[in-house]
Amino acid sequence: MEKPWLSSYEEGVPATQTYPEITLSDLFQQTTRTYPDKTATNFVLKYLLGGRFTVGGRLSYQQLNELVERMATALYQLGVRKGDRVAMMLPNSPHYVITFFAAMRIGAVVVNINPTYTARELQQQVADAGAETMVLLNIFWPRLREVQRETPVKRTVVAYVFDTLNFPSNLLVKMSQKKTPEWVDVPPEEGVFFFNHLLQKYGPAPPKVPVTPDDTALFQYTGGTTGLPKAAMLSHRNLVANTLQISAFLPSAIRGGEKMMCAIPFFHVYGMTVAMIYGIHLGAELTIVPNPRPIDNVMNIMQKERATLYPGVPAMYIGIINHKDVANYDLRSIRACLSGSAPLPIEVQEKFGELTGGRLVEGFGMTEMSPCSHANPVFGKRKAGSIGVPLSDTEAKIVDLETGADLPFENESQGELCVRGPQVMSGYWNRPEETKLTIDADGWLHTGDICKVDPEGYFYVVDRKKDMIIASGYKVLPRDVEEVLFMHPKVMEAVVVGIPNPKRGDDTVKAFIVPKPGETPTTAEIQEFCKQHLAQYKIPREVELRSELPKTMVGKVLRRVLIEEEKAKMAMAG
Repeated sequence: MEKPWLSSYEEGVPATQTYPEITLSDLFQQTTRTYPDKTATNFVLKYLLGGRFTVGGRLSYQQLNELVERMATALYQLGVRKGDRVAMMLPNSPHYVITFFAAMRIGAVVVNINPTYTARELQQQVADAGAETMVLLNIFWPRLREVQRETPVKRTVVAYVFDTLNFPSNLLVKMSQKKTPEWVDVPPEEGVFFFNHLLQKYGPAPPKVPVTPDDTALFQYTGGTTGLPKAAMLSHRNLVANTLQISAFLPSAIRGGEKMMCAIPFFHVYGMTVAMIYGIHLGAELTIVPNPRPIDNVMNIMQKERATLYPGVPAMYIGIINHKDVANYDLRSIRACLSGSAPLPIEVQEKFGELTGGRLVEGFGMTEMSPCSHANPVFGKRKAGSIGVPLSDTEAKIVDLETGADLPFENESQGELCVRGPQVMSGYWNRPEETKLTIDADGWLHTGDICKVDPEGYFYVVDRKKDMIIASGYKVLPRDVEEVLFMHPKVMEAVVVGIPNPKRGDDTVKAFIVPKPGETPTTAEIQEFCKQHLAQYKIPREVELRSELPKTMVGKVLRRVLIEEEKAKMAMAG
């Protein structure tokens, strides 16, 4: 197969590599044996006394491994067996890392639950996964109780933020947490167990459960930006392979010497693989941030802890470069950042580089790909608007939207991106028909993204098939319009959607804009600017200024929420 991208790899990145027959538990244990005394997790909650005292806690790789083994023993003693689903509703914290690798150790399947889910959404996901065990933070317990009878959940492990902290941080956090309105004191009752008690009760001697690379490790539910979420089944092989692909793509990373900024949520596959699993594979210190909002919190921690690697999303980088006090922060410890989940404007990449001295590049992935398939070379050629080149051992092609025929790369034809590689999921849980529609007989994953490729093998996402707007009989790709809006000096964030127009039978192009602080661009001003760069039919007919855009926890704009809001307005207007 033609692979023009191989010549675009930076020095040291292999076209192919060997993937060992290991599980995620094996990968974790390899690091704990190599770097037993190095800091594994640095859980940062806040700073006191002008930054001289950190409220939080550190665990070495040896300490982390012991806690993982204790939790693995506990889960097994509670009745969790190989293949059983363990749902986790946790923020970024040592609890997440401990529970995840404990489940991997005994062959259980982790089900990541978004902590912002309502009781109804929680019930749907837990019931669909068939999870009988739930590990959650105490403040989320009432939501489970509300719907537990409608789920398979038999046992609940309740965690408190201060569980893994030493004195005096544990006492300070406990006292401050109890004063918050969100605090929940979970009473002891049948089927309810406590994280800290389990770690104390059970020793570090988990049973030897035979787990293979092809066993399912994770049910990762898709973001649900276009409909009801469904679970991608990711195996140990998938996740280990993607971790090693990411590692190979950054050959300059220092084994045992990096500090990984973990500000994107672990419950999302991007944060789980790129920050947590890859960080542990590197023997890095995971600087764990439970809440990245406001962005000042991330900037403070980045400065204080001297983070070197920072996977994130465009909203984070945009927030940093536009922060009124950014000049007062020293962020120059950052060396490399990979941005995903949404398009990253080149202006943001360049400005972030000026502020930090680090390299910020755009990548691409999907839940179904564990999640990474493409990235711009971190210290090689970075191209504006490109998601970069396929990772090692990743095949990619574009196919005709109508016929499905392969399209040549030479003329930059536009078609659906298809990907094949060791990181591609085995399928969707309990959805064989959707699996067949997504992965063809030859193993190609159909992404639903419209792409083009340049002569050097750099891919460009033109748009999502499902987001295409039909206006005045023409096809409008939202990203074309959004790229222009991002060029406007008063625009900080922008998203474009098609609003159904029953009278015309097509869509109205509408732009939702978050202005830069202190700016208030008018509709006429935006439209006039767009006229200079876009065909008439692509110019937004409507412009709405907002203080923020609805997003998933990892910064992906929820277009369907905006469209539903507009439909509701039309229904009320009659």
